Amino acid sequence: MGKKDQKGEERVEAVLELLRKQAPLTVKQEKFCNNACVERFLRAKGDSVKKASKHLRACLSWRESIGTEHLIADEFSAELAEGVAYLAGHDEELRPVMIFRIKQDYQKFHSQKLFTRLLVFTLEVAIQTMARTVEQFVLLFDAGFFRSASAFTNLLLTALKIVAEYYPGRLHKAFVIDPPSLFSYLWKGVRPFLELSPATMVVSSLDFEDSLEFNDFSTYPRASSLRFDPSSIPSAAKIGSCSSSRFSFTVSHHFDSLKPWYLTLTDTSGSKVGPTSPSPSLLGPALISPLNARSLSFASPAARTPRGSVYGGTASRPAKKSLFASTPLPEPTKYGNNDGVSTNHPRTPRPSFLQSPALFFRKECHVSKTDKSRESFLPFLKFYRRPYDEMIYRSKMRPPLGGLISIVSPQLKRRHMSVSQRF
Repeated sequence: MGKKDQKGEERVEAVLELLRKQAPLTVKQEKFCNNACVERFLRAKGDSVKKASKHLRACLSWRESIGTEHLIADEFSAELAEGVAYLAGHDEELRPVMIFRIKQDYQKFHSQKLFTRLLVFTLEVAIQTMARTVEQFVLLFDAGFFRSASAFTNLLLTALKIVAEYYPGRLHKAFVIDPPSLFSYLWKGVRPFLELSPATMVVSSLDFEDSLEFNDFSTYPRASSLRFDPSSIPSAAKIGSCSSSRFSFTVSHHFDSLKPWYLTLTDTSGSKVGPTSPSPSLLGPALISPLNARSLSFASPAARTPRGSVYGGTASRPAKKSLFASTPLPEPTKYGNNDGVSTNHPRTPRPSFLQSPALFFRKECHVSKTDKSRESFLPFLKFYRRPYDEMIYRSKMRPPLGGLISIVSPQLKRRHMSVSQRF
């Protein structure tokens, strides 16, 4: 261990010497390039001194162009008021947890440079609150306010590239919560080219609605949730039978438990279009079944013809053979009915134990991928559900990031007003 530590210190000194040869470091740059920072850059570049020094020099020039040393909270007063990006707290291992709740319209009214400065400001606030033994942080991207998958993908890639390039070794986990529907397809395309993709997971907040962890917001009376509360609207959903002005249906359990789409439909309207005779060759609203309760414009030629013949004929009058290949109808299956009329329903083949040989070669990591993401997100669920409080977030800022706005209690404000009114 002593030899390894000595070699590590020699590499750190070699990197710092290369940096000083290129250009002298300022006092703030010397403070930034401490031993822990240089070691992170060395690990990112495979302990290569030349690559680490080049990467660190590029990071210093980028921080100077962004103006990291001059970032203050007064520049992001609107973002701090709305809770667009903030430090939510620290997990059990004292890692800071940051939440980004950026709306889709934010990029329309703000430049890319302003978003980068907001991201860097939030990261710097989190890094300032780290303990000496902590090096990593956690990012939560709430995509529930986005409708466009491409817009959110561009924002996410920008944030992850900045973290990978200029904050190497800092990211512990990144969670994408409630992304748009098409995001999964875009994510599969860009994930192989992203350095931090192994540490990024996609989760859905609907999977945690049954969790009772941190459902009590009484400790935060000033904060208001940014998300819509569906419990405020009385639900009129009913389980079981359903009725409307046109038809009603009930779920039938005696056909097949594997097919929940089997419904027993009965017409309740007064005006019926079409014949209602019980003839099997005629279709009407009174004879609604799972086979004819769909639009006939999308049905096959066999489904658009009466059930007497496959090719559209009857027993007394055979029809001509169609030019289109019709799908053969399944064999009729009789169920016990009181009316004595047999009902034909297509049956789903029962799952077999030897249905797919790939089941024997499936790995556990592929089966439990969703469960693994869910379990990883559980420790950070309380930060996601916790309402945003601007005063608590500002109290975590250290100068000069805190800006010129100081936190003054309401009692001191009233006392100051009462003294000023005397004169």
